[in-house]
Amino acid sequence: MTNSAQYGLPNNSGDARRDYPAFLDGRVRPMLIGGEWVPSLSGKSFESRNPANGELLATIAEGDSADIDRAVLAARKAFDGPWRTMKPDERQMILLRLADLVERHFDELSLLDTLDMGAPLRHTRGSKRHMVGLLRYFASMAVSLYGQTSSTSLGGELFACTLKEPVGVVGAIVPWNGPLMAAIWKTGPVLATGCTLVLKPAEDASLTPLRFGELLLEAGVPPGVVNIVPGFGATAGAALAAHTGVDKVSFTGSHLTGQQIVRASAGNLKRLSLELGGKSPNIVFADADLEVAASAAATAAFANAGQICSAGTRLFIQRPVFDEVVEAVARAARGLKVGAGLDEQTDIGPLVSRKQLDRVSGYLRAGREEGARALAGGERLDGDAHRNGFFVPPTVFTDIRDDMRIAQEEIFGPVVAAIPFDTLDEVVERANATPYGLGAGVWTRDVGRAHALAPRIRAGSVWVNCYNTMDPSMPFGGYKMSGYGRESGTQQLDDYLNVKALWIRRD
Repeated sequence: MTNSAQYGLPNNSGDARRDYPAFLDGRVRPMLIGGEWVPSLSGKSFESRNPANGELLATIAEGDSADIDRAVLAARKAFDGPWRTMKPDERQMILLRLADLVERHFDELSLLDTLDMGAPLRHTRGSKRHMVGLLRYFASMAVSLYGQTSSTSLGGELFACTLKEPVGVVGAIVPWNGPLMAAIWKTGPVLATGCTLVLKPAEDASLTPLRFGELLLEAGVPPGVVNIVPGFGATAGAALAAHTGVDKVSFTGSHLTGQQIVRASAGNLKRLSLELGGKSPNIVFADADLEVAASAAATAAFANAGQICSAGTRLFIQRPVFDEVVEAVARAARGLKVGAGLDEQTDIGPLVSRKQLDRVSGYLRAGREEGARALAGGERLDGDAHRNGFFVPPTVFTDIRDDMRIAQEEIFGPVVAAIPFDTLDEVVERANATPYGLGAGVWTRDVGRAHALAPRIRAGSVWVNCYNTMDPSMPFGGYKMSGYGRESGTQQLDDYLNVKALWIRRD
């Protein structure tokens, strides 16, 4: 079993610089373009700091529109070059080698995730099976792409079939709440389908994607097939979204930025996949296993400090068991340890940045001002153990009205609004009464009720007696303002392929 001592880190969150991975060697981390590690053309850079204590981790080359332009040119050159004719089994072998490398270096990758964006080691380490599995799933898909023949009504002298072809150069803009996961989700389908990629990591968490880039080269990804340009959304991200040399953009982030990307894509009508925000309902019926449901509800709301797009942040509890369940969730919240991610005992790490701390703190204040009552948490933590980081305790609000901001808007912090309900029809209406539709949970022993309820909830994923369960074979994405397109599953691969109709006259 991996533990922090492997890197010389004691179990109480010691984090002396000498104990960090060799990747954090003090050099300015360059960007990956055309198979080479290069500085930004402007010479600019930005800092990456540990959100638990403010310590400088690394300085990173800051890409802008000029760097995006040369990365897109490199991706186009690679797409039009030998990569275009590489056989499916050759792409499969690259993905399998990459999976092996990620598995071998996962301790380091998970540690970088923890240092850079704050999630506890137990969280970042726990996703190993899923992330390696994603790469191996994409490897299997590389040799499973096929078109169809068609029996047309035009007679036997015409043969008709469809071909699936890579869409071309893909621009991917990813968030900071799961840096390695985001990099894998965007890179896997590119390699499987034969596209090429320009990846723009989040400025708040670029270290793991850059280390992942080193593993891509080690796995044998040809020059220019994957390019990684760190930078800020307003410069590098905007340039990538609008670039006419990009055939598709895959974006994960807020719905406001998603709307900007839709507008920017109009220049060449590029294809889009948008995995956006959520305000997911988690519904507990009186007949559920209440102990299991309450424990899972706490995890659904507070995991990764609530910085999960599908977090179960609206907890609907049937009225006869409301007090019992909400107190159990509050008790669980009060028992979670908030601290530095390197501490093996930490349950909830810091928020990623000062900006995010201010945002979440603003929602805590708004909840109180609108009349909500905090059964747990409710105020940022700034005692001696938390003063230099961005810490908010798990918070459970009650006395909620559906029109409150904390019941309608995505907070992206460890905050849950607990709401009583009476009937199935009522909870369906209230669960759907937000602009979002990413995920939903249902807790009941009544299988018939679960089957009746699931189709009526407008969300891309509905989990019954579980929450946030994922597998590489199952699609993940949203309805409404939660976006369109899917991650994982065969549905994701379809978003990276064009379908061509081929007609051949026999005589």
